Amino acid sequence: MVILLKIEDLRKLTNEELQKKIVEAKEELFAKRMQQANGTLEKPSQLRSLRREVARMKTIIKERELNGGNE
Repeated sequence: MVILLKIEDLRKLTNEELQKKIVEAKEELFAKRMQQANGTLEKPSQLRSLRREVARMKTIIKERELNGGNE
């Protein structure tokens, strides 16, 4: 299970680490969607949390690109 991190912790990671975490989160999101389709998902709120976590990580990467990689 992917551990949801705070934005400050995410900003400390490198772009490569963020990319790895995005892949992990997307894999888990896929598994959760399958559980939801089967009716075995216990916490539907996990889907929303994972989607937002991916969006946060992508936002940080995009911010760094726009800043010229200064961070």
